[in-house]
Amino acid sequence: MNPAWMREAFALARQGRGVTSPNPMVGAVVVRDGEVVGRGFHTYADVHHAEVIALARAGEKARGATLYLNLEPCAHHGRTPPCTDAIVAAGVAAVVAPIDDPNPLVGGEGFRRLRAAGVEVEMATDFAAEAAKLNEPFLHFMRTGRPLVTLKTAITLDGKISAPDDNRGWITSERARAHVQEVRHDHDAILTGIGTVLADDCLLNDRTGFARCRPLLRLVMDSQLRLPLDSKMVRSAAGDVVAVTSSAASPERRTALEAAGVEVLVLNGPGGRADLAGAVEWLGRRRYLSLMIEAGSKLNWSALETGVVDRILFYYGPKILGGLEALPLAGGIGRRRRVDAIRVHNVTIHSIPPDEFAVEGYVHRDH
Repeated sequence: MNPAWMREAFALARQGRGVTSPNPMVGAVVVRDGEVVGRGFHTYADVHHAEVIALARAGEKARGATLYLNLEPCAHHGRTPPCTDAIVAAGVAAVVAPIDDPNPLVGGEGFRRLRAAGVEVEMATDFAAEAAKLNEPFLHFMRTGRPLVTLKTAITLDGKISAPDDNRGWITSERARAHVQEVRHDHDAILTGIGTVLADDCLLNDRTGFARCRPLLRLVMDSQLRLPLDSKMVRSAAGDVVAVTSSAASPERRTALEAAGVEVLVLNGPGGRADLAGAVEWLGRRRYLSLMIEAGSKLNWSALETGVVDRILFYYGPKILGGLEALPLAGGIGRRRRVDAIRVHNVTIHSIPPDEFAVEGYVHRDH
């Protein structure tokens, strides 16, 4: 295995950022006699998988070549025939890839078929962690049937997200906020609470300008359907805004919102409120691979307490608000004992020069 060709496969895969969901990002490099003879990467709109594109570009030079991939090739009929069939038919001698595809329709079957056909399969284990991170939402979805849920917030050094009297201005810098937009771009859906919409009149959209294969789905937890018809979210709705509510909400409000282009989803949860866990399951049934929560203190705690959060991403600004009235990142009742605290592991610190940083980590599961 030549690491340079594997790195090129990763670089190609990343060209599919935002345009592959609900499929994974995959790059393919065909190498023969030390020369790249074919390259390809997948986009959902193009239909064809990276392997097929690269092999087509290689033509007869694919015979006896080595194919570098960042994910196991598929072995089932979906929108396209199995990539394993194309690889064998092209006469490829060897396939190098770092990880299996956990899709139950694949799950190692791609590698088994290749080996059975006489194609050498080499596992590039040194690249396994990078491959898993690249397609983290896809892999999570295939293993759980749920989108990967990230709780994101901007926070002061003393853990506050909101001042009691005046919230004009920003906690974090323009540079940090630009990074947040890139993170939004990487997600299929974003969710907030009605309190945030009423306070900020937010659009909650993807402002990167980068191509997407599906619109960023915007959800609002709104038990009483208070979402204003003249809000930016409603006025900009184009099949990409969902109000998650309860059966206690006004039928007239539901009719008005639906007439304005908002999908109203009735999910009854505990205490007569809209069901956050049900909303996550609903997204999973529609093959949304990733959900980003950008909300206020109360909904942040609800998301953590109900166990829907998989990953946290906290952006720290070099500021201190202090006081007992400034809202913490997660309010609600909270945990009453230190030993019951929600634990986070696999923590990574991302520096944002000159004075900011982001903390990324994963919520520990007790089961």
